[in-house]
Amino acid sequence: MTFQPRELFPDRSARDLFGAEIRRHREKADMSLRRLSEVLNYSKSHLARIEGAESLPYDDLPAKLDACFGTDGMFARVYALAKNEPFPGKYRRMIEIEKRAAVIEQYVSMGAPGLLQTPQYAEALMRSVHPHAPNAEIEAMVKARIDRQARLIEPKPPRCWFILDEAVLHRPIGGPDVTRDQLASLLKHGTGSHVTIQVLPFAVGEHPEMLGGVLKLYTVPGEPPVAYEEGSRSGILVEDQVGVALRRENYDLLRAMALSPRDSEAMIQAAMEDYTPCPRPRT
Repeated sequence: MTFQPRELFPDRSARDLFGAEIRRHREKADMSLRRLSEVLNYSKSHLARIEGAESLPYDDLPAKLDACFGTDGMFARVYALAKNEPFPGKYRRMIEIEKRAAVIEQYVSMGAPGLLQTPQYAEALMRSVHPHAPNAEIEAMVKARIDRQARLIEPKPPRCWFILDEAVLHRPIGGPDVTRDQLASLLKHGTGSHVTIQVLPFAVGEHPEMLGGVLKLYTVPGEPPVAYEEGSRSGILVEDQVGVALRRENYDLLRAMALSPRDSEAMIQAAMEDYTPCPRPRT
């Protein structure tokens, strides 16, 4: 299969601009990614993700690129913008919609919903998904995720409905203490009048989103509904109303198959016990 480089939008995102400039200068110099990685003494796979605007480089790469291509500090200047950009371009449109949504509905298959994550849980997830990312990038991503949660404590917060696959409860993220605290946070959020949490148990067997990762539905007053699907490496915003209606149907099926909010709370509490250390017997 022929490799297809990711389409970039340098007018929308500093990360895309950084990657686009790497690609432009590399192709102008008739260099392959492998050759450029050898010249820079840099991981080819990481360089490919940087060029595709999927990851930020380590701090030393912009200077190496400027030296390699003779660009007089251009890469360093663009990098300064890119590393302060909280969201890659592909997520920005979704975040803008989320800020205006009156209703947010989400299904997650493997990790707690971003709007409900604790900082420690979010950091553990980010480090697992971006193992080569610099600490500064991880910290920026965690801060951006936690900052999004301000919507839940607004005077008029959105109505939120979260469906969690049971796997979310049993996969230890960041160790038992972090996971236990995350489950406790879910229980706390579930007591709010504007948040409903349901668990989709293993017992239901197959379901419409088995092959998916995250499904979000946004309702913005006065605008057509929007859906967003996300995997580990990519996300797609669905605004075509036929596509949105299909995902709405899938979500409604998941809601019908999931446990009631009360039974879901009981299952989360039971899962917490698995992460609670047993007291040592007295000697």
